[in-house]
Amino acid sequence: MATRTTSPSARETALLELAWDYVLGNGVSDLSLRPLASAIGSSPRVLLFLFGSKEELVRRLLARARREELEALAPSSGDAAGTPGLAHTTAAVWDWLSQPEHGGLLRLWLEAYARSVSEPGGVWDEFARGTVEDWLGLLTRAQPPAVRRTTQGRVERTLALAVLRGALIDLLATGDRDRVDGAVRSFVATLT
Repeated sequence: MATRTTSPSARETALLELAWDYVLGNGVSDLSLRPLASAIGSSPRVLLFLFGSKEELVRRLLARARREELEALAPSSGDAAGTPGLAHTTAAVWDWLSQPEHGGLLRLWLEAYARSVSEPGGVWDEFARGTVEDWLGLLTRAQPPAVRRTTQGRVERTLALAVLRGALIDLLATGDRDRVDGAVRSFVATLT
């Protein structure tokens, strides 16, 4: 893949923003340029000219999804006193994940994650692995430095990630917020 050497044009930036809003509501797996272009007031030719290919547009949208999650979750990496803590961070991440207004982004994440696992390579390549590394990085920074380097620290953050991801998938599938929230809160209590 060629490396971009110029900054995106104002039109490219505006269309990417409109495409972002579109995929939040419509998903990205079966994205077709014609309906997308129609919905955002453009044409497939313009999108191909600006982004090079549908695959590159999807890559840029997936990169945005990862950035959005990390930017939203980054402030969760410490307790009120600024001291990192895995329990605090896990609870804060869950609080963010379980908010209904984040549903579009999280359904997009799940869709891309599943495609990355089931269809490695191409546009989906490394999305799932990258998000695992992103979230583990956040959880690692929440642990005290002495704990981060231990086997127990690695096990705890891996378990926290597994609980968060499983709970998120369950919540997206069922909408049963009370049950899933109770399970996550019970798990967080084991970390304190």
